[in-house]
Amino acid sequence: MLTILGFVMIATFLVLIMTKKMSPIAALVLIPALFCVLVGQGAKLGDYVIEGVGDLAPTAAMLMFAIVYFGVMIDVGLFDPIVRGILRFCKADPMRIVVGTALLASIVSLDGDGSTTFMITVSAMYPLYKRLKMSLVVLTGVAATANGVMNTLPWGGPTARAATALKVDATDIFVPMIPALAVGLLAVFLLSYVLGLRERKRLGTLTLDEVLEPVTETVTETVLVEAGGGSGGKGTARTGSGGGAGSSAGGVSYDKGADSKGSDAEEPADDEEFKGLDPNRSTLRPRLYWFNAGLTLVLLTAMIMQLMPIPVLFLLGAALALTVNFPSMKDQRARIAAHADNVLNVSGMVFAAAVFTGVLTGTGMVEHMADWLVGAVPEGMGPHMGIVTGLLSLPLTYFMSNDGFYFGVLPVLAEAGAAHGVSPLEVARASIVGQPLHMSSPLVPAVYVLVGMAKVEFGDHTRFTVKWAVLTSLVVLAAAILFGTI
Repeated sequence: MLTILGFVMIATFLVLIMTKKMSPIAALVLIPALFCVLVGQGAKLGDYVIEGVGDLAPTAAMLMFAIVYFGVMIDVGLFDPIVRGILRFCKADPMRIVVGTALLASIVSLDGDGSTTFMITVSAMYPLYKRLKMSLVVLTGVAATANGVMNTLPWGGPTARAATALKVDATDIFVPMIPALAVGLLAVFLLSYVLGLRERKRLGTLTLDEVLEPVTETVTETVLVEAGGGSGGKGTARTGSGGGAGSSAGGVSYDKGADSKGSDAEEPADDEEFKGLDPNRSTLRPRLYWFNAGLTLVLLTAMIMQLMPIPVLFLLGAALALTVNFPSMKDQRARIAAHADNVLNVSGMVFAAAVFTGVLTGTGMVEHMADWLVGAVPEGMGPHMGIVTGLLSLPLTYFMSNDGFYFGVLPVLAEAGAAHGVSPLEVARASIVGQPLHMSSPLVPAVYVLVGMAKVEFGDHTRFTVKWAVLTSLVVLAAAILFGTI
């Protein structure tokens, strides 16, 4: 009964948010509360929620101070050189912009933190998507899938969890998987190319001479050229060298009220002013560039070496970054206020997710669901537990936290494999192939940073991304089988 109710609860949650009948926060709280009562454990709801909040509190704290830290680093210009390079490549071509999104997300993902990746990627690319009226779910889908492939780095989390759960070396898991993961990353770039061509066909290519060069305050006429011989149209883009309302990264301007309704998701029009990464913004601190770069390098090194808990590192880093870059209390308050919306949205979503995970775990639904799935594996598939694990990693890491899967389910799968001569290393390698899909799971706090900053409904993101993420995961699995890794 708990198995059925667990699957029904998850399905109900997904249907309600994908059809926009409930907001993610409301669904994350009310649906599990209802099912907790249905299984006859309503009296323990408070305990389950408190336990879930306790488990996710360090994650919420980490995200809170990580948003402040990397928000400040974006404000002071630490990532401007990388962004300028990507934007020079992108120009105003929708295809290049989507490929540039995948490239930027992949590069920034090297730090192993999804929230960081999404903050930097969205901050850089969002204004371009809005200005060219591109589909914002393409931005979130490509960024999430690229980050999912890179999330398999040993310091990213899943590989370390698999190594800990099965008592093997993380290097022995990751290094043999590099060729397969490289193929997965190539699949993401191919996907971004195809999606970019689709956007180019839908919108055309905005040709703008010296699109990334600051010029004097003028109105430049541009031409929209439809790919494939479609009809073209004319439009204007205001460019300026100043830091006013019309300027942004590299001199590209974004007009007030530019509405962008993507092909896969609708977004309400607004009168927001899009500046992107304004090269003349008052928060830039060019004289402190190398201090900020060194501080970030030290912070990431300390994270990888696990010198302190990650929430503590980001707390210290955010305090130091604010103090050095903005000595004035007024400026510090302004920077904190500038990022307060993201902090509140993400931390609120994490604590709401704590209700969902707390009930799912506390009532025993997760355990029963995992046992049912493992028991459903035919006896004849025992010698192929590597492949079975790879396939199971897709739904299980989507519907469960990484901790639940790697510490609760993976040891059972490894034990079943060992009985048929399948090594724990093979099972461990197979367990990470579902990460491209996992990064769009409603139980991953970082995904709320992504959809929140990109102003995309979570249901729209899910509908668009899941099919591509599943395809990418299957490509990684197929490549690993082909290379003999699994």
